[in-house]
Amino acid sequence: MSRLIESTLRRFARALSDALISEQIATRRGLLQSLDARVRVLALFALVLAVLLSRRILIIAALLAVAALLALASRVSLGLLAKRVWLVALGFTGIIAIPALFITPGPPLGKFASMTSTGLRSAILLITRVETAATLTTLLVLTTPWNYLLKALRELKLPAEVVTVLAMTHRYIFLLIESANQMFESRQSRMVGVLSSAEQRRMTARTAGVLLSKSIELSQDVYLAMQSRGFRGEVHALAGSRMTAHDFAALALAILAATAAVWIGR
Repeated sequence: MSRLIESTLRRFARALSDALISEQIATRRGLLQSLDARVRVLALFALVLAVLLSRRILIIAALLAVAALLALASRVSLGLLAKRVWLVALGFTGIIAIPALFITPGPPLGKFASMTSTGLRSAILLITRVETAATLTTLLVLTTPWNYLLKALRELKLPAEVVTVLAMTHRYIFLLIESANQMFESRQSRMVGVLSSAEQRRMTARTAGVLLSKSIELSQDVYLAMQSRGFRGEVHALAGSRMTAHDFAALALAILAATAAVWIGR
């Protein structure tokens, strides 16, 4: 049980440190950070849409290079992107793409008679699409403070219910992580001896049940507190910021690049 607790605590600490790193990146002086949050949302969404609509690998690879340049201009480490996005996306997407090498009809791939060139192209296309789209969306999250991102989504007419759910989820997931951290530390400080595997599983299940019960109770308390303070379903943000000529130029450039990528990558 001690190894399970220690590994769980390390994961909790890593999750909190990743969140702090994201907040630090969002406050740096960079290209994306200098733009209005609405421009970041629309521009990166346009590029993601171009990635999904393009059918040529070279065009998608060029958009991935653009995403890497945006990361460097926004003072986001490529090593951080590789660890958080590229390796993870490659692992998950690679597993999904492997069967396409063998089941996609087409001419055989050289000496590998069981593989087809069409299957190889399909696998590479899938992987590059996922890598590029994940990189662009990660850049949006890393370079935009969460409250500014939610404010931009609401100003872009995203339903208030969706914005509220996102805000509450982001806020209280860290509170639940902290509660779980305290529960594991409390359990570890009261343990004497070594538990059997069956007892470890039962204790883990009980801990998860208590955490679930706490989360349900917390959600009810928070909702009643919000109701008592006048919340009726609408999120009231601060006064909206004004877009500058720099913002309009960046948005136009992003839309132009996305349109060109879709047109060339048909």
